[in-house]
Amino acid sequence: MDFFHEIKTDKLTGVAYRNFEMKKKLVGYFATNGNSTIPDLAKIFNISVPKVTVLLNELVNDGLVMDYGKTGSTGGRRASEYGLSPESSFFMGVEVKRSYLNIGLVDLKKNLIKFIEKIPYELKNTQESLDELCNIIKETAESFPVPKSKILAVGVNLTGRINNATGYSYSYFNFHEDPLSVLIENATDITCFVENDSRAIAYGEYFSDLVKEEKNVLFINIDQGIGLGIFVNGQLFYGKSGYAGEFGHIPIFENDVLCHCGKKGCLETEASGNALVALFHKKLKEGLSSNILKKVKNPEDITLEHIITAALNDDTLAIELIAQIGDKLGRGVAVLINLFNPELIILGGPLSACGDYLLLPMKSAIKKYSLSILNNDTKFRISRLQEKAGVIGACLLVRNKMLSIN
Repeated sequence: MDFFHEIKTDKLTGVAYRNFEMKKKLVGYFATNGNSTIPDLAKIFNISVPKVTVLLNELVNDGLVMDYGKTGSTGGRRASEYGLSPESSFFMGVEVKRSYLNIGLVDLKKNLIKFIEKIPYELKNTQESLDELCNIIKETAESFPVPKSKILAVGVNLTGRINNATGYSYSYFNFHEDPLSVLIENATDITCFVENDSRAIAYGEYFSDLVKEEKNVLFINIDQGIGLGIFVNGQLFYGKSGYAGEFGHIPIFENDVLCHCGKKGCLETEASGNALVALFHKKLKEGLSSNILKKVKNPEDITLEHIITAALNDDTLAIELIAQIGDKLGRGVAVLINLFNPELIILGGPLSACGDYLLLPMKSAIKKYSLSILNNDTKFRISRLQEKAGVIGACLLVRNKMLSIN
């Protein structure tokens, strides 16, 4: 039985199980630290050179590891360096948005091999919507330029409350006894893990070149709602039950707007993409004008994307209302700064594309509502990965789970 069959079975026992776990550690080491020699690996893992040699030979025969040739040496016999074979296995990421999907494929060395953007799809909490999601995942996996058997796992990102440890989603598709991850796995024949979308996006951003040496980082996903990914000492923070980061549901405002969570006064009710769209519709009804109406005749059909595009094309109303959203969002971010004292805050999601139209009023509110000794130490950056962030994060998270990489 080769490594790819071993990783998908739960029937290994005794020596076979211990050998497989050691091979996973070797693969995880290569994935984290790069190439290494047999003597060095023996020292790192405190096992014999012959044992490392046997395990590496098995991984080479399975195509997972390759010999990269002799290393430089200051004297004595040169040793061969071993490392991952990038095209030996792949990981699939699926980001589920309200009206489309983004899907990507990453190889063993974290290279994004394929990215398919904005596949039409309507997210509804129905069996039909779940079936469509599974069909798209299956068909896309079969269309990739790699054998489906080499796709070790798929990570699926969804908005809302996700328990990534158990595989249950409590916001969408929670109408079966089995976890959502199991339902997707059975329908697609690919090992599946589910994750909250903001945490997956945060993970993708954290391992991009946007983050330098920072270890305490917050990622704010400003979409139709507001999500938060938290990194503490370089580790993604989940909280006890796996639901940490419900930033959008901090009760900040005194209003009677009912949030979709069932509460009133949530940050999302006045500082999210949905809040911006509702405010835009309200202002148009009050008689204000916008260039959007030249393209969209029915004001009720105006979407978040329309407003963002209009702002980037100097639409006065769009810019003014985005500034109002930024100011209110800044009140919430001030709370985060006072609580976490982060080194870096990354703004992502569709509204982050507005740049300074959102960022400047947000920073102004942060200075007003947070302690200066804290906010002076916090840097702000706008996402560079944008639509790719969630897919890359999903791929890396399932890669780490399958190979036990911490």
